[in-house]
Amino acid sequence: MFDDVVDLRDFYLGSLGQVVRRHVRRRVRSLWPNTSGMTVLGLGYTTPFLRPFREEARRVVALMPATQGALRWPDQIKQEPNLVTLVNPTELPLPDLSVDRVLLIHMLERSEEVRATLREIWRVMAGSGKLLVVVPNRRGIWARLDRTPFGAGSPYTQIQLSRLLRDSLFTPIQSTHSLWVPPTNSRMILSSAPAWEKLGARWFPSFGGVLLLEATKQIYAASAPRGEAQRSRAQLIPVGNALPPPMRRD
Repeated sequence: MFDDVVDLRDFYLGSLGQVVRRHVRRRVRSLWPNTSGMTVLGLGYTTPFLRPFREEARRVVALMPATQGALRWPDQIKQEPNLVTLVNPTELPLPDLSVDRVLLIHMLERSEEVRATLREIWRVMAGSGKLLVVVPNRRGIWARLDRTPFGAGSPYTQIQLSRLLRDSLFTPIQSTHSLWVPPTNSRMILSSAPAWEKLGARWFPSFGGVLLLEATKQIYAASAPRGEAQRSRAQLIPVGNALPPPMRRD
């Protein structure tokens, strides 16, 4: 089961969640340093990590699964257009080949339809697109404690996640880890998080709390089955009053 979207929001508003946001977002940006002119899609609960892309990408949209729920983003107080849509992850309301970057966080480890979701992501990704999956690391301490969102669902090792992506018509190209700081609310430990991250990355690289794996689309893969290709696509269900601009290829 997914954590409720309100629980996820409240976690990222807390002191530990702020540390997670800062360090994981830094890793994401190191893998995707430039998304200028691209369409960036976040699937799961990705809004804490998408803001940097809004400053340079052509379009940024966050899709949240119906089993989790959705909240408006950005905050309505700032009177910015809503960029969040509630979806069925196995029937994304997007055209084929319409997305350049797909960020998957708080999604894969909780999904009961992992392969169908990945197949749908494959469909909407452009031929030169990239997928970045962020999941709890099975070897890390964060997956062993249920006080954070990374303690829910099924964690992965790098080998397990790479195999899953290959079976779903993606080619893994690089991976990294983050969150060596213990999942605690101790102010003293959280204030030393940068030191934990630096030491962990150097001496214990495979024991970070989360695993980040980037993959490309296998463009030579077989076409989707006829029934899947011909099924009707879901319609956008916006959160709030504003509808995100339609997705299209220039």
